[in-house]
Amino acid sequence: MREGWKYCKLGDCVEVINGLWTGKKEPFVNVAVIRNTNFSKDCKLNLHDVAYIDVEIKQFSSRKLKCGDIIIEKSGGSEKQPVGRPVLFNIAEGDYSFSNFTATLRIKDKVEIVSEFLQLCLYSHYLKGETLKMQSKTTGLHNLDMKAFLRLQIPNIPVLEQQRIVTELDLLSSIIEKQKAQLKELDTLAQSIFYDMFGDSVTNEKGWEIKSIMNIGYVERGKGISKKDFVENGVPCIHYGQLHTTFSAFTTKHVSCIPENLLKKPSIAHKGDLVMAITSEDVECSCKSTAWMGDYDIIVGSDAAILHHNQNGIYLSYCTKTESFFNEKSKYAKGFKVTHISTAEIEQIPILIPPLPLQQQFADKIQSIESQKSAITKSIAETQKLFDYTMDKYFG
Repeated sequence: MREGWKYCKLGDCVEVINGLWTGKKEPFVNVAVIRNTNFSKDCKLNLHDVAYIDVEIKQFSSRKLKCGDIIIEKSGGSEKQPVGRPVLFNIAEGDYSFSNFTATLRIKDKVEIVSEFLQLCLYSHYLKGETLKMQSKTTGLHNLDMKAFLRLQIPNIPVLEQQRIVTELDLLSSIIEKQKAQLKELDTLAQSIFYDMFGDSVTNEKGWEIKSIMNIGYVERGKGISKKDFVENGVPCIHYGQLHTTFSAFTTKHVSCIPENLLKKPSIAHKGDLVMAITSEDVECSCKSTAWMGDYDIIVGSDAAILHHNQNGIYLSYCTKTESFFNEKSKYAKGFKVTHISTAEIEQIPILIPPLPLQQQFADKIQSIESQKSAITKSIAETQKLFDYTMDKYFG
C-alpha cells in the first residue's frame, strides 16, 4: 500500500449486479450482451463481435449497463488467463447488458470514487496475480471468489488526486495505442508495396513466371528442439513457436540457443533461407514464415522447415502471405486441433517468380519499413515500462 493513503474495502464502494441468463418467456427485447470474450488481455472493452440476444424485459431492466459501470469476468478463465479482468463500460447511450459469466460493479451513491480510477486499481490487482489466488475450479470452469474479491483494498483519496492519476496513466496508454497503430499502418504499407510491384497473386495480371517451390529449391524438415533445451549460451536456433509469436517477415538475430552437441545432424538455415512453420493451430498460420537474414547459420527445430532456394528470401516470405498461397496451402494443410503440412506438400505449391532485381528492390523497401518498425517497437517497450512503473508507484 502507498504510504500516506487511506484505504477501504471494495465491497464498501460498490454494489454487485450479477449477469443475466437469457430467458424463454415473452416479452423480449433485443439487447447487446457483453461477454468475457469482449474483454481484451489488457482489460479494454472490445465491442466488434458483441452478441445481440433476445432478453426478457424484466431481466434486462435490472441489468442495463450504465456509463461508469465496471464489468468483471467472474467465470470461464484459466490458469494462464485468470478471471477477475475488469473493463470499464464508458458508453453513454445504447441498450447493453452483460452475461452470466460476468458481474457488474456499480459505484454506490455518495461514494467519491472515479470509475476510471477504480478500474485501474482493480487492473493492478489483476496484474499482480491476486485474482488468480481467488479463483476456484468447478465443473471445468474457473470462478472468482466474489467474497474475497470484495475484500480488496481500494485507495480512499481525494477525487482530484484520482483524476490526476487517471490522466497520467491515460496519456501513457494513448501513446502506446498510437504506436501500435503505427505498426499496423506500416504492415499495411508493406502489403501495398508488394501488390503495387507484383500485382494480384491470384490473377497474375502482370504475367510473371509461375514455378512450384520444388523448382526454385528444396524444403528440409527441422529436427527436434524443445523449449526445455534452451540455454543462455550455446548454438543459435529457431523454435517453430517463435515463427508464430516472435519473428516478422525476416529476422537477422536469434532469440534462443541450444547446447552445441544436442543434435547429431541438425537442420541448418543459411542467410536468405526461408524458415516455415509446418505445425500450427489453423490453416491461416500454416507455413508462417520468416526469412533468415543473419550473417551466421542457425539451427531449425522440428515442426518447422527450411526452404533452401535461389530467390530473394524476403520476397518469398511475403509470397507466403498472399491469397494465392493461402488457397494452395489450404489444399494440403490438414488436422483438427493441430494443422500440419509436410515438406513434400510445400514443394508442390506454385508461386510467382518475378526477376531477381525486382525482388531485391522490394526487399530493400521492406528492410527500410522493418527498421522503422523496430524503432517503434523499442519505443513501445520503453513506454510500457514507464506505464508499469507508474502503475506500481500508485497501486503497487
